[in-house]
Formats: sequence, structure tokens, C-alpha cells
Amino acid sequence: MQAMKNFLLSACLLLLCAPSFAAQDHAAVKDAAAAFIRQQTADLSGKVALSVGTIDDRLVLDDCKRMEAFLPAGSQLIGRVSVGVRCLNPQGWRVFVPVEIKVTRDLIISAKPLSNGQTLRAEDIARQRTEITQEIGVTDEKRVLGKVLRYSIAAGSIIRPEMLRSAYIVKQGQAVQIIVKGGGFTLSNTGIALNNAGTGDSVQVRIESGRVISGTAMDNGSVEINP
Repeated sequence: MQAMKNFLLSACLLLLCAPSFAAQDHAAVKDAAAAFIRQQTADLSGKVALSVGTIDDRLVLDDCKRMEAFLPAGSQLIGRVSVGVRCLNPQGWRVFVPVEIKVTRDLIISAKPLSNGQTLRAEDIARQRTEITQEIGVTDEKRVLGKVLRYSIAAGSIIRPEMLRSAYIVKQGQAVQIIVKGGGFTLSNTGIALNNAGTGDSVQVRIESGRVISGTAMDNGSVEINP
């Protein structure tokens, strides 16, 4: 009989009578992650929508009064990301919350079929409101108009930066003026361009001695070299 009493007393001390610790509500952790992402995406162009995933119900976290959310290095503020939330208490915890970030933007698309090598004009493009989960497309017409397509695209295609190149201001085999700028001096020479180049692109030039030098194609068709 006494053994039974001792057993019940032990059970009470270990299970029933032991004070339970306060567990952190998972909803508060998710709210911290969502608030952080809303703050980080506040300046993004377009409409941002968040979908916060769940935390494993089996994960028990100590109650925390000071939580801090963060984004792991290399993460992008679009698509599926894992948002870290850490407790700043001594010997605090750290957990990751899955969040999907969707952005709705007015992207520039092709208004009709466009051909390889075609220089884009205003009538060649249109806008389409699109929900995206990765960084694609262009929203600024200035980044498109006057650029040349690298390959043909169908009507309604989202125009991406990698589809475009600058119009060639320097062409292979063309005689070009070479401008050499240094500290307090400017020299000029002529040479033959060895490759096509748009404004700001690198271009190689063979000068009269046969030496090949590299420079930058300028708006006026000259090649600037900084020694």
C-alpha cells in the first residue's frame, strides 16, 4: 500500500504537479515573419501578396517576448523563401518559416511577332498585368525602346533583358577614332574595329602598328581608352 502511495506521489511530482513551461504560439512567429517581409517589400514595384506556410506542429518553442526576423544570405524577395525568426532571449531558439511572395506588375510584352535583329519601337510593345514569382520582364519602356532583339519572339511574349542588346554604334571592320584619356591629357588615333559593339560595350581595335587594344564604344561611334 505504501509503495503505491509513493508511486502516485512520484507521478504527481513528475507529471501532474510539475509546473508546465509557457510554449511560444506558432501564430506569433508566423506574424513576425510576415511583418518582416511586408516591410522589406514595401518599396518593390507592383502589388505584393504573401502566403505564409505552416510550422511543424510537433515543434515546441519556449515563450519569447523578443523575436527578430531575418532573411538568409542569398535569398530574394520574390517566390518561395524561408524567413528566419530567432528569439533574442538568452539561449533562445531559431526557426524558419516558409513564405511565398507573389508580385503583380505591368510587364512589357511584344504586341506582335517580332524578328531577330529588329529594333523595337513604341508600336512593337504593349503592357500586360502579370503575377510573377521570380524576377522576370521589364516595366520601364526606356529599357526596351531602341534596343535590338537577339532572336525572334511570338506576339504576347514577355520581353526580358537578356532578349535585348544595344544597337551597334560600332561595326566590325569599321574605321573608328580612338580617344585616349589620361591625367590631364587626351590623345587621338584611328584603328579598325574587330567586333560589333553598342554604346558602353567593349570593343577591340587594331591600330596601324598591328597592336590590338580594347576600349569602350561611345555614343558618337568613337572608342575611348583609359590607360
